[in-house]
Amino acid sequence: MADKAYITPKVLQWARESARMSLETAAAKVSIAPEKLSEWEAGSGQPTIKQAETLAKAYKRPFAIFFLPEAPRDFTPLQDFRKKTAKPLGTASVFIIREIQQKQAWIRDVFENNNESSLPFVGRFSIQDDPVKVANDILDTLQINKDNYSIPFDGPINKWIYKAESRGIFISKTSFIHTRLKLDSEEIQGFTIADPYAPFVFINSKDWKTSQLFTLVHELAHIWIAESGISNEIEPELKHKEKLHPVELFCNEVAANALMPMEEMQSLDAAVFNSLNGVLKISQKLGVSSFAFLFRALKLQIITLDKYRKLKTLADSEYKAFLQRVDEKKAKQKKQEGGPDYYLLQLNKNGRLFTQIVLDAFRGGFVEPTMASSLLNTQVNKFSKLEAFL
Repeated sequence: MADKAYITPKVLQWARESARMSLETAAAKVSIAPEKLSEWEAGSGQPTIKQAETLAKAYKRPFAIFFLPEAPRDFTPLQDFRKKTAKPLGTASVFIIREIQQKQAWIRDVFENNNESSLPFVGRFSIQDDPVKVANDILDTLQINKDNYSIPFDGPINKWIYKAESRGIFISKTSFIHTRLKLDSEEIQGFTIADPYAPFVFINSKDWKTSQLFTLVHELAHIWIAESGISNEIEPELKHKEKLHPVELFCNEVAANALMPMEEMQSLDAAVFNSLNGVLKISQKLGVSSFAFLFRALKLQIITLDKYRKLKTLADSEYKAFLQRVDEKKAKQKKQEGGPDYYLLQLNKNGRLFTQIVLDAFRGGFVEPTMASSLLNTQVNKFSKLEAFL
């Protein structure tokens, strides 16, 4: 008979619920009926050691945590700036938030122990300030020159990430926890931990790149006003009936002014708005979506509401066709090449700056191999695979 794991029932239940996992989903992980798992959580039965280990892995918790007398204190939940009607955060969203919080806590401890200085731009402004001023300060601090978005950065978002990381801002970008647990862009587009020593930004890469860039700059604005939290439905649209949180409205204004300055928008030739092709050409040059570009033009009264609606309808149709082309291309690439390189995906998920710091600490003997492996989601003997992409 298999050895029983005499776990603490309340802790087992807490681990499942904090992972936003239903009884049915969790029970399937150990091939039992939901009623059986409910018994374990009530204390009227015990799992085997192997079953408990499997559940610990599924909940992304250390196995030993099940034997604590009480549920431990977890990371403080990030403030939810999403609309009240937003889709509830699921397991994947909860896991990525927890993972980034763990990385951020580790790197902050490292910096504090090394007596590193705090970053002067974190909390430099508040939502009472002029969003144009904040946008310009972000551009100046990161030394962003929109006239040079191309090589070697392969697009605006990569340049922004490079510049942000060079100023000590950690950037994580992914669309998955693992192959069977992917992030939902309807739940979360991004979030920020606006720490003065180790600010972290997460971007859901399931969105297309222009939406990701708006999200990134929006999240940077969160850092500049020291407001940690979760964001979604970031790009403004006329159809939004429920008003966004004041912090979100402010950060949207900052992002719009940083990516589409008023002077630049007002200097555009009116012919740009005569066709969708003109809109797409300029919006791609600016690195923003056609939706954000059109909304900005409407708000600045560069186009009428009627023209906005007509171009928006065309843009919606083009976007659907674009998504279909992307899906077909991905399916073809996956069939021919097996999909993107696993270690490149892990590098983007960990962030280049974070990966480099952990590897340097590991090589210098300042962090144990087990910890380094856990922080980078990669086996120690595979670290060279990550380094190849650095």
